[in-house]
Amino acid sequence: MKGKSAFFNVTSVAMLVTLCAGTLYAAPSRQQNSTPQQALDKRQETFQADKAKGVHASYQWELSGPNGGEWWLSVNDGTYKTGRGKIDNPNVTFAASDEDWVAMSNKTLKVPWAYLTGRLKIQGSLSLVTKLDEIFP
Repeated sequence: MKGKSAFFNVTSVAMLVTLCAGTLYAAPSRQQNSTPQQALDKRQETFQADKAKGVHASYQWELSGPNGGEWWLSVNDGTYKTGRGKIDNPNVTFAASDEDWVAMSNKTLKVPWAYLTGRLKIQGSLSLVTKLDEIFP
């Protein structure tokens, strides 16, 4: 059974890479962000309070590079707070370079591709990662 499980995982990853490879870069349909702070500020404009009802989660960004740093976001039952710095025990932590995070926010680098190639690291609850995209589309 171990052989089948390993084959399934390799096959699944290969299929996902194939799907992502065709959409590695996409033309952005909005104004481009040039720094992580601009990207996070812009994302806040899309907040959907109704999608955040009942959600209690904290997110941490750890970005390397000249414009890097640490940012956090806390969602609490239809509201949110955000700031710079590090928080204790986030539910989800994202780690990437400042350039890659900006490219992902500009939709010129697809998140699945960044994750599969190691350019984006995610620790924590994947269901809360998905929820974040619903709350801040």
